[in-house]
Amino acid sequence: MKKLAVLASGRGTTFEYILNHLGSSLPDTAVTALITDKSNAGALGIAESRGIKTIITRKWLKQAENLEIAFEQVNADLYVLAGFLSILPQKVVEKWKNRIINTHPSLLPCFGGMGYYGEKVHSKVLESGVRITGCTVHFVTDDVDGGPIIAQQAVEVLDNDTPETLSERVKVVEKDLLISTIKKLLTSKYSVSGQRVVFTHDRVG
Repeated sequence: MKKLAVLASGRGTTFEYILNHLGSSLPDTAVTALITDKSNAGALGIAESRGIKTIITRKWLKQAENLEIAFEQVNADLYVLAGFLSILPQKVVEKWKNRIINTHPSLLPCFGGMGYYGEKVHSKVLESGVRITGCTVHFVTDDVDGGPIIAQQAVEVLDNDTPETLSERVKVVEKDLLISTIKKLLTSKYSVSGQRVVFTHDRVG
């Protein structure tokens, strides 16, 4: 049985999407834990209603230590950041290298890094004049949004788009890309070559 842990800070919409769309297609995989840094996160109610273990790590001086302990307790095959607001400490990122993934609402490395989150990303996309944006699933490193890229999906930027409308269209694609990427990581062999994740069927060069 493959174990998946989800880290979330908010309402838990992506967390719930994972629960609803992963289990039926991957019967040998289970979401075994939710890790959150918010004691009032909506994701907690979802986890508790599904009988999933919850761990709360509050933002205090020992936050880094608490996260490391939480990761060790869960001992998952894959950790998924789904709207988790705290930046993971370097020690955690290094210890669980290439086992923590995150999504970003642009085609990285464009429109990523510190300060690029939520509708701020889409505002910058529209200001730039690009015709194509999208979303990215990447491994987490201590470089914000700078980890090896696992998968990407393009989304057309429409002439009448606002940050809000563009955000909604990207979110739909982003959730589906996350699910397909989780499945691929748990069922396929892969290696990391520089900033690219190479699956056995991929050709490089």
